[in-house]
Amino acid sequence: MTWNVEKIRRDFPVLSREVNGKPLVYLDNAASSQVPQIVIDRGSKYLEEEHSNVHRGVHYLSQHATNAFEAAREKVKRFINAREAAECIFVRGCTEGVNLVAHSYSKVFVNEGDEILVSQMEHHSNIVPWQVAAAERGARVRVIPMNSSGELVIEEYEAMLNERTKMVAVSHVSNSLGTVNPVKEMIATAHKFGVPVCVDAAQSVPHFPVDVQDLDADFFVFSGHKMFAPTGSGVAYGKREWLDKMPPYQTGGGMIRTVSFDGTTYAPIPEKFEAGTPAIAAAIGLGAAIDYLNALDFEAAAAYEHELLEYATSRLADIEEVTIIGTAAEKASVLSFTIDGIHPHDIGTILDQQGIAIRAGHHCAQPVMNFFDVPATARASFAFYNTREEIDKLADAIQKVIEVFA
Repeated sequence: MTWNVEKIRRDFPVLSREVNGKPLVYLDNAASSQVPQIVIDRGSKYLEEEHSNVHRGVHYLSQHATNAFEAAREKVKRFINAREAAECIFVRGCTEGVNLVAHSYSKVFVNEGDEILVSQMEHHSNIVPWQVAAAERGARVRVIPMNSSGELVIEEYEAMLNERTKMVAVSHVSNSLGTVNPVKEMIATAHKFGVPVCVDAAQSVPHFPVDVQDLDADFFVFSGHKMFAPTGSGVAYGKREWLDKMPPYQTGGGMIRTVSFDGTTYAPIPEKFEAGTPAIAAAIGLGAAIDYLNALDFEAAAAYEHELLEYATSRLADIEEVTIIGTAAEKASVLSFTIDGIHPHDIGTILDQQGIAIRAGHHCAQPVMNFFDVPATARASFAFYNTREEIDKLADAIQKVIEVFA
């Protein structure tokens, strides 16, 4: 099908505004995507007409809010093809989700001398929780290396797996490089050793269809705010056979079965991992974002985004002073680059004057910056509402940056 990008853009109110007197060109989708009107309206409806705490309430508003909250969980289950909705735990975002998995899993399954494998291209949110868990349990973190193209060295990964390995933590798509990792194959290899895999899916779920059963992922964590939903929403999926054996991440109201001063018993999943009042409006908004994505031809959206990435790569590769960081054969939605002699923060500042929003910095991936021996990169990241014309504006603005510093 032909992707009608102009029709899609009308769904996102912010895309019609101006920044610094210029039409907004929003190319910071890897940090946070924009929100369609249907999601904004659904959140407003909850706050205006339905607001109440969920679960246990017998009155109308509480039951109505509970139904909407749990309907959102069911939408998540279908969207990622989980076996059951109870395996989908609501969290505030990918960071909280990985912390939940690392904390609760390691308490039971990681002991002194064990090893946790973490890829070299991970976001800090999929590094630091595992470092903390390893330190607490007397284990160690080992790094799955990557090559100069920004691809994991799978042969070395396979050689690292052994009887001491207790977890593999890997991103589906790198937030700093755009590399699409072969997680299905990596999971299958890990499972030969009985090792579970935690997939950071923050950058994959917004950009192409995923199926956790097909991947056979043990844990699969993502944020709502990168997939057209409100901030404060996210999901930590886990197979029931793991979640049932893991202790709670947080404790308090909502996650108990019984409490006395002699002891406490916990509710079953997902409640066991959802202590306290959840981010109700955010979760309902995530459900609305899934409705929005389901109404699209998501595979056509993914194909359109891939065309944008290829076009942007070609445009920037033609600029002599630009170096693209991350040239994997399989990429999605992210284009990181440097310009000779110009700090990425200066690039971002000048582009902002042209109304162009990109990200500049280490992207919470300092090990990646160290590997490529750069302090930071400029990063343009795309969604299905971006256009070729916006990429042309980006390329023209980069030329202006070079002229300013010449």
